[in-house]
Amino acid sequence: MSTPTVTEDSAAALIARFLKARGVDRVFALCGGHIMPTWMRLDAEGIRIIDVRDERAAVYMAHAHAELTGGLGVALVTAGPGVTNAMTGLANAHVARAPVLVLSGTPPRAQEHRGALQDMNHCAFVAPLTRFARTVREPDLLLSALDEAVARALGQGGEPGPVFVDVPVDVLRARVSPAVQLPELFNPPPATVAGPDQAAVQRAVDVLWSAKRPLVISGRGARRAGPELVALLDRLGAVYLDTGESRGLVPESHPGVVAAMRGAVMQQADVVLTLGRRLDFQLAYGSPAVFGQARFVRIADCAAELRDNRRGAAELLADPAEALRALLQAAGERAPATDRVWAAGLREQHVARSTKLLQTMAAAPAGRDGRMHPNRVIAALREALPTDTVVVADGGDFLSFARVGLPADTYLDPGSLGCIGVGTPFGVAAALACPGRRVLVATGDGSFGFNAMELDTAVRHRVPVLVVVANNGSWAIEVRDQQETHGKVVGTHLQFADHAMLARALGAHGERVERAEDLPAAIARALAALDAGGPALLDVVVTPEAASSDAKSGLAWVPDLQPLAAWDEAEARWRAAS
Repeated sequence: MSTPTVTEDSAAALIARFLKARGVDRVFALCGGHIMPTWMRLDAEGIRIIDVRDERAAVYMAHAHAELTGGLGVALVTAGPGVTNAMTGLANAHVARAPVLVLSGTPPRAQEHRGALQDMNHCAFVAPLTRFARTVREPDLLLSALDEAVARALGQGGEPGPVFVDVPVDVLRARVSPAVQLPELFNPPPATVAGPDQAAVQRAVDVLWSAKRPLVISGRGARRAGPELVALLDRLGAVYLDTGESRGLVPESHPGVVAAMRGAVMQQADVVLTLGRRLDFQLAYGSPAVFGQARFVRIADCAAELRDNRRGAAELLADPAEALRALLQAAGERAPATDRVWAAGLREQHVARSTKLLQTMAAAPAGRDGRMHPNRVIAALREALPTDTVVVADGGDFLSFARVGLPADTYLDPGSLGCIGVGTPFGVAAALACPGRRVLVATGDGSFGFNAMELDTAVRHRVPVLVVVANNGSWAIEVRDQQETHGKVVGTHLQFADHAMLARALGAHGERVERAEDLPAAIARALAALDAGGPALLDVVVTPEAASSDAKSGLAWVPDLQPLAAWDEAEARWRAAS
């Protein structure tokens, strides 16, 4: 049998050299014939391939890698079902605005549209989920397509997010002319962003420094502006709310942090500064029904985070860190009008609520079924893990407990798409991206099931990630909604499956824990397994009777106007009054 060769001057080799020149040291992938030339050339260039069990997980891992490193995440998936499997990952990266490059292949050009194996128009599928999608059929055009794709992924000139490039397999094997391999396409100059408009800076200063009750809310765009954000909070005396997109940016000890008073501060603020954050469903779309008569100041490096749902009294399209530095410089010695008594009172209430939560978590009573409360799991993890642990929270009900109870300097969760099942893939990528740090995946049993086989990936690549499954044998939020709204439970019960046995079968450390008093020792053994160079899983049986804050909020039954029942009622009253 004659097998086509893949030479060092092929398009596949060019892809590998391009990625290496752009600093890519690992690619998350699942093999297939249509991408094998690229696969082998990546290996030849010394780029590590993290081979996964499902293409969806490959894109999730690339997503988490991008979020944690601030660089480009790359996934390689095969044609047809490889691409369709990857689409959920693309959708999540699309909503999260994560810079992910997905590479694929197609049948040889001579076989297109003839019923070839896995012959599909991938770009038609993925175009709505990507910033750029192109099939490259001419070898000499590949390098410029890759350059444009990466620029779009990183948000150079637009909103960051996922991009897609596929190449027919005969093109991957074809020679690329040396004449088109221009150095600037491998190593372009750093992209520059225009500085903030000085008139807009002054408007923002006037609004913020005249506010009596200023609130700052950060998001994705603030991730590289932590020191500048803290400096603004210190100077302005504003209170602060993080979101899942930027959690850990401001230390919990900072006097501006008032996360436990989220509902009250959103109602009381007279000026709200959003820093690289959309006003999506998690922030009530910025509605006056929730934020009252507050004015907004919007700062972002892309338009999608600048004027969605509410326009600002001042708007700055600029790098957030640079914009904050400009604000502080323009304010000079001007004294802010912030009501320090108001801010201190909110902080005092936040601390009191947080302290009470800690006390109640550790003593949370078991359910009527005798199974432990999920907060006992959270409390034990808080006690055992270092403060710099990377926390990945996943699920519906258990995510709500973890989001409230687990502090984190570095945090990932399913994001605004609500894409449960990301936990184990995110955790694998996090442990690879953050060597030397503990990585915890705190997940519900339902969400764990989506990508449970990625434990196999963690074992094969000796990834030291701790997965803790809160096993309540149900889709708990939906069970509660069905009971309260419909009076009947249909298709939302699971079994109390032995996930620890699955972990052991795949070669990981696995333990099942059914008593709260056994948790500390089990966690210690799991951490020891991580130190030995592999993953560990704790399958912790918890009661399905515990109601999380999300279960109580009305989120599951999807109100008409707002995502939460209280906000929905406020929105209805506001619209009626208007």
